[in-house]
Amino acid sequence: MSQRKFFGTDGIRGKVGADQMTPELALKLGWAAGRVLARTGTKKVIIGKDTRISGYMFESALEAGFSSAGLNVLLMGPMPTPAVAYLTRTFRAEAGVVISASHNPYYDNGIKFFSSDGSKLDDDIELAIEAELEKPLICAESQFLGKVSRIDDARGRYIEYCKGNFPADQTLSGLKIVVDCAHGATYHIAPAVFRELGAEVVAIGIEPNGMNINDKCGATSMAAIRDKVLEVKADLGIALDGDGDRIMMVTRDGDIVDGDQILYVLALDAKERGVLKGGVVGTQMANLGLELALKEEGIPFARSKVGDRYVMELLKELGWRIGGENSGHILNLDHGTTGDGIVAGILVLAAMRRSGKDLKEMIANLKMFPQILVNVRFEGDRNPLEAESVTAKVEEVEGELGERGRVLLRKSGTEPLLRVMVEGEDKETVTRLATAIADAVKAAS
Repeated sequence: MSQRKFFGTDGIRGKVGADQMTPELALKLGWAAGRVLARTGTKKVIIGKDTRISGYMFESALEAGFSSAGLNVLLMGPMPTPAVAYLTRTFRAEAGVVISASHNPYYDNGIKFFSSDGSKLDDDIELAIEAELEKPLICAESQFLGKVSRIDDARGRYIEYCKGNFPADQTLSGLKIVVDCAHGATYHIAPAVFRELGAEVVAIGIEPNGMNINDKCGATSMAAIRDKVLEVKADLGIALDGDGDRIMMVTRDGDIVDGDQILYVLALDAKERGVLKGGVVGTQMANLGLELALKEEGIPFARSKVGDRYVMELLKELGWRIGGENSGHILNLDHGTTGDGIVAGILVLAAMRRSGKDLKEMIANLKMFPQILVNVRFEGDRNPLEAESVTAKVEEVEGELGERGRVLLRKSGTEPLLRVMVEGEDKETVTRLATAIADAVKAAS
């Protein structure tokens, strides 16, 4: 990633009008990507977006850039990120483009790409695009310019795809579900999916105005859906984020169910059906309780760096199929090429139907350990991780925790912060130990 000037781990993202997220860059990016992608294949690209007000601006700029490079553009309008990945495959497009900053506030936006098979672009293609960005924009001759059209049935196609992940001989009849769409890209899709599968759906977060995406709603702010589940006495709640690639859930009692717990449900269901391939990939932040609970079930567990990109890399390396993050990015490569909140929710509901249990019962044997995270700001160029006093304190804490706890220290990639995470069975003990390490870091800074 150090070679890159524009692309991060998940495309290009920043504050609109700054941090590279300008219409000028979007225009040039469309042209540069078009130059790279137009060399072979169908010479068409799909563009989808979430509901941010700036999406119109970036969509128009990208459209002009691709057209100037000779690529035809298919517009989807507001659609979830996984829908763009899916339709990129079905339309045999050169690439899919998503205009979204995912769970970020409305004043941020981003641009990320999918390859023709619905996966994230290979590093060499991103680097080739960056190389083109350094060149002057040269418009194709008029007879070679790309055309622009709209996919009118994109919504219906994706709804049917999502429903196809639920057993054909089952129904959600009798279930009352609250669905929070975060005023984002799933607002016109997720409620329809679960209704058409037979559930009674109470939908919230379905009135996007361009500026309320992820605002006190959705998978990153669970108070609204928790309150609604309790108010309407629903069987469970499903919260999605602004672009639909994350999911968090709520039990009938109002308990929050995160990505680690969802991974547990999916892994046990796959094991019981004899379709689990290998084990489960989590990240460095995955709860120790998940690792130990899977171990008791004889299911291997591996950790990647934080980020769904790294989860995917490790899944492919190991040949496994199920992985994700506690933040709600869930990957099941038997059911898609990228994180998909709606599909993950469907798979959990299918597991519930097969088992005859409700959501709380499905996770009853998973004991989540308290995790305490302390952010410590440090000054200068010195790396606190290399200080002997910090290393000694970490070893001391790890000795006290034994195999029933763990310590993780990692530097922020964007600011001078060291994140201290301590995890164990007792919250008071974990808090005391995290504070002790944080104090050692401050003293060494």
